[in-house]
Amino acid sequence: MSGNYGHRLEFGTLITPGNASPDTPVTLARRSEALGYDLVTFADDPDQPAHLDTWTLLAWVAGRTDRIRLAANVRTVPLRSPAMIARSAASLDLLSGGRLELALGTGDRDPDGLAAAAAPSGARLDPRAALDALGESIDVVRAVLDAGDPDPVHYDGEHHRIDGAPRGPLPAHHIPIWLGGTDPRLLRLVGAQADGWLATFDPAEPDTVRTSNKIIDEAAREAGRDPAEIRRLLNVSGRFSATRQGFLHGPAAGWVEDLLPLVVENGVGTIVLMTDDVTTMELFAREVAPALREAADRALPAPLPRTAQRGGAVRAKRRPGIAYDEVPASLTDHAVEPGDIEYARVKSNYLRGGAPGLVLRPRSTAEVADALTFARAHRHLPLGVRSGGHGISGRSTNDGGIVIDVGGINGIEVLDEDARLVRIGAGARWMDVAATLAPYGWALTSGDYGGVGVGGLATAGGVGWMARKHGLTIDHLRAVELVLADGRVVRASGTENADLFWAVRGAGANFGVVTAFEFEVDEVGPVGWAQFALDAGDPVGLLTRWGAAVEAAPRDLTSAIIMGPRRMGQPAVAQVMAMVDSDDPATIVAQLQPVADVAPGYDQQVVITSYASVMANASDAPHQAQGEPISRTGLIEHLTPEFAAAAARLLAGGVVYFFHIRSIGGAVTDVDPDAMAWSHRNVNFHVTAFGWDRARLDALWDGLLAEHLRGTYLSFETDQRPERLAEAFPPRTLARLRTLKKRYDPDGLFRDNFAITPDTASRTTP
Repeated sequence: MSGNYGHRLEFGTLITPGNASPDTPVTLARRSEALGYDLVTFADDPDQPAHLDTWTLLAWVAGRTDRIRLAANVRTVPLRSPAMIARSAASLDLLSGGRLELALGTGDRDPDGLAAAAAPSGARLDPRAALDALGESIDVVRAVLDAGDPDPVHYDGEHHRIDGAPRGPLPAHHIPIWLGGTDPRLLRLVGAQADGWLATFDPAEPDTVRTSNKIIDEAAREAGRDPAEIRRLLNVSGRFSATRQGFLHGPAAGWVEDLLPLVVENGVGTIVLMTDDVTTMELFAREVAPALREAADRALPAPLPRTAQRGGAVRAKRRPGIAYDEVPASLTDHAVEPGDIEYARVKSNYLRGGAPGLVLRPRSTAEVADALTFARAHRHLPLGVRSGGHGISGRSTNDGGIVIDVGGINGIEVLDEDARLVRIGAGARWMDVAATLAPYGWALTSGDYGGVGVGGLATAGGVGWMARKHGLTIDHLRAVELVLADGRVVRASGTENADLFWAVRGAGANFGVVTAFEFEVDEVGPVGWAQFALDAGDPVGLLTRWGAAVEAAPRDLTSAIIMGPRRMGQPAVAQVMAMVDSDDPATIVAQLQPVADVAPGYDQQVVITSYASVMANASDAPHQAQGEPISRTGLIEHLTPEFAAAAARLLAGGVVYFFHIRSIGGAVTDVDPDAMAWSHRNVNFHVTAFGWDRARLDALWDGLLAEHLRGTYLSFETDQRPERLAEAFPPRTLARLRTLKKRYDPDGLFRDNFAITPDTASRTTP
């Protein structure tokens, strides 16, 4: 292949890692970033006593910079284990936010430019064997970096053998592997295996780049690869002067003239300036780089891309039916495809395994609108909307469809301290909300797990540890910023788009993507937090007594109970948790005592702590769920002996592994049932069961518990039968929601999370 390869034109610096003044290379790296360079590199020569260790320097520079990418130029592989190279590269990539590039080579201690690598036996390898070993090293590095594969690494090569080594950690981005050198054997390896080729330009041998490209391209085609996937990087050096005196020796215009053929005719995509002189760096960045980009765009048939392009290996994993190349420019940098390294982090949610065709990650309301424009063009595909990724009922992941992940819209801002009014982004997590509000002496009742995202919960209900004292989360909502199905951005509150505001509070998933919420929060100081392990040998008596104790308790107390099947040879145990909104020890004990007395106890813990500390119970690890959650849920006014007996039979049926009842009532009942779409204001408990088998759980639930329930809370429901919608919304509420659905989403863009169908002539049932 001749000419340009279509890569974005980038610029970097190559800085001497001298140890005489260790701050100097760091300062030059920071200056490179400030000047707009894309990449900063350091020579890696372990035999040079005057140099800092390059990998240590890269780590230090990563911590002192924010944007610029980092690489050794180049890292000598025979001196290091490829598995350790991969693990250290992944670690540094994570720490730097995805800024590491990996340039590898065999060193330059023999006439061929190939180091005499050490064989496993301790013998020295000849240059050809050294290249074979380098090729195996690339395989090992890539295998270890592929931490999205749960299986350990097995590799049986001539020079490297691995039997069951762990992968990872998973890097923050796909780390490209470049090979450095000009030996023809190495160039063929570049074409067959590498993502890029790095060399130093010698003006005395100007044809080296062209001839090297030819070898690389031929090897790539022989390996079934597109040569255009391989980036060409060139180290260059020169001097600025008023008059032209030779190659890269003269004014900036002369530099542009000298470098232009390398870009246009020889396909160099990255030019790395070798200098420790700040003035040279500045002149190149300000006068050469922009002029060279403009000159290349004029000389080529089409302008060079301004963003990085995905390689063939990534494109090969694209799912059918998605116009990947038409993703809006505002979203391309954060979009994740099945072939991207980040895919393993975003494909699944907390309880549901997924394989979406594209995950869009907008960072603003405008970008959400762009994402919905793209989704409207793909109405034939499933569409999921994700905030924290904990949705049990919602399809915040799917198979082959589109996911709009608003996790990056996570700001938390105090709007009015006197009115306790706060604005929270849909992607914020409740543990972060609690931590932000705590210094003010405030809290906002939410769910019971801090990793849950604000968006899903605050459009559905919000039953948490202060529900009986402070109501549902949606009871504190004062306004939302919402992107509608047609892309319009609207504000909804009690006085603006009031009908939409009514619908969002309880059925928000059907009407748009909320990007920001405004809440009036409560004054909440230290709280009493209790955890009891109680004897569940008499499940009927336990549930009946616990329910009665909670209903009789002051509103300060909110409680929950978790039960499971009896384990062979072990006593049946129930976990009871309770929060008391008080910092008075006597009050806390008095309110907890009736709860603790409902059954003999095995263990207990009671502390006075902050609400934020209770909510700080989530991990930052990405979700790695597999399969589909199977759950049923409902609302109930009282835990009667009849209900408790049915629940006991359900637990004994061998299908349920997690049975959870949360208390509601109290302040929740103070709100008019017609005030918002969440209408079940006369219940005291929320019941959820998770099971192993869909059909068996449905049969037991429908046959045993359904007759005792008075509605459902869709956030915990996975049964997709249409009856669930009628249970969630009373007839008058559902009829109003259908009318609004016709107005705001008549084509049903939001249809994958218990969809409400638009109103028809006489339709009042699901």
